[in-house]
Amino acid sequence: MQAIEDAAYISVGRGCGFAGLAVLCVMLGLSFEPVLAAQIGGVLCLAVALILLAYAYAALKRNYKYTELWLILPKDHRPPEGIAQKVIGGALRETYLWFARQALLFAMGLLAASLTLSLFLGVPS
Repeated sequence: MQAIEDAAYISVGRGCGFAGLAVLCVMLGLSFEPVLAAQIGGVLCLAVALILLAYAYAALKRNYKYTELWLILPKDHRPPEGIAQKVIGGALRETYLWFARQALLFAMGLLAASLTLSLFLGVPS
């Protein structure tokens, strides 16, 4: 079971890493306006969290054979077909929810930073 959870973490984490890189690139592009960069970063992190929540909702119904988790899982660690849908879907659901929580925390931090910067810089938000 640990191998399945590890593979789920790698699979979802890699995708979230690319999403985080995209958010960071947008924020760096807006670095000339720090308040706006933090606001946009917070909103984009909220969007990532919502997408992850949608994936978590659909994880139990998605065919396990078409998931990246199933493809990267070594054949000797794959569960039997009778329970694979439930095990793989459950592991993906929990992993999506964990990463959605992390994205939400980043969003809250960035939006708080935006508010703080606007107060200290005297820029209306």
